[in-house]
Amino acid sequence: MLRNILALIGVVAIASAAWYGPIAWKYYSAFNEFDPKAKATYIGMFERLIETGNSAAATVWKAKVAEGLTFEEVDESIKQTAIANNIRGVGNLPLGDQVAAMKGKPWRKLNIYLYCNPLTAAKMVEHDPAYAAYLPCRVSLVEDEKGQLWIYTLDMDMMIYGGKTLPPELLKEAIQVKKIMKDILEKAAAGDF
Repeated sequence: MLRNILALIGVVAIASAAWYGPIAWKYYSAFNEFDPKAKATYIGMFERLIETGNSAAATVWKAKVAEGLTFEEVDESIKQTAIANNIRGVGNLPLGDQVAAMKGKPWRKLNIYLYCNPLTAAKMVEHDPAYAAYLPCRVSLVEDEKGQLWIYTLDMDMMIYGGKTLPPELLKEAIQVKKIMKDILEKAAAGDF
């Protein structure tokens, strides 16, 4: 009987290797060509996905706004921090006001700010047109259902490190834009600029 159990385990192991081996090799080979930070980037994203159960939450950075700050103060901090970092504001969507107008009654606050370094954006699109879907960079200031203010922005690590390493000059510029977006997130959440 023991021999039959061991034989069955061997058959299952061989079948699993035959079935999963090529798939595992495909992913292993691909990841070996990716940026050295790709694995950590995807692990972080997957951990947030497990924690939240939400794919959008897994792909963003967020910061809780310090208690006592008003929506208007944080709005100003976002704008001033962007100016101080020399990143161009290319749009502002007062979505919360639009929802309130369409519903005919007050609704929570929600502003979406669009920022861009046009020359870096052009280089990203020249590298691969798919990057256009991520442009411009967004910062969202949103009031949750409890009245707490939050700031969200896209986790740019996936875009920067999630595949093959970007060309050196483009990588340097993308990292600089990432630093600016993180600076906006952190300073605005504290009410600084």
